[in-house]
Amino acid sequence: MTVEALRERILRGDYPEGEPLRQDALADELGVSRIPVREALRQLEAEGLVTFSPHRGAVVSTLSLEEIEELFELRADIECELLRRAIPNTGAEHLTRANDLLDEFDAALADRESERWGPLNWRFHSALYAPARRNLTMGVLQKLHQHSDRYFRMHVVLARGGALANQQHREIVDAVRAQDVKAALRLLRAHILGAGQALVELLEKERGARRPGTG
Repeated sequence: MTVEALRERILRGDYPEGEPLRQDALADELGVSRIPVREALRQLEAEGLVTFSPHRGAVVSTLSLEEIEELFELRADIECELLRRAIPNTGAEHLTRANDLLDEFDAALADRESERWGPLNWRFHSALYAPARRNLTMGVLQKLHQHSDRYFRMHVVLARGGALANQQHREIVDAVRAQDVKAALRLLRAHILGAGQALVELLEKERGARRPGTG
């Protein structure tokens, strides 16, 4: 429960990039002892949401713009390979599952349930790639999605990217249904890299606005 509470606060932006995470204050806020807070911070460090500094202790991690670009390029390469392997094995049940998740995502967008956006996005993508039967690769990919979840939410909220993302998702599903591998991979790569580029541009403005003497 402590891990989930802290993860949600970070992903929601309650604790912004670079924010110190004081164990005593967090324990008081959550009504627990320092031990579960310390263990939760270590787990969040493994997920890439928290870093430990020798002088500042635990802080909310910050990705450079170059690292964000690298993250989305890695996702594009891995996900296109998974989709290429998955399409020949994709049946009606997989497509139904993917479309059901997109309907859930639309509902979560309409209701502004931001805590559901990232998990639903991951569940949709993993449903598409499940027929590839590449469990180790999926484990690596899930970590990359965890790293990008915070930025995905920012993209949805600040750049109004949610509706566009789901429209692109549906186009990808249509190409998979048609067994059009070339079109599906082209759409998926454009979807992931386009989201990454939009995030970088958004963060350039956000970070520039916060920098003293700018804006």
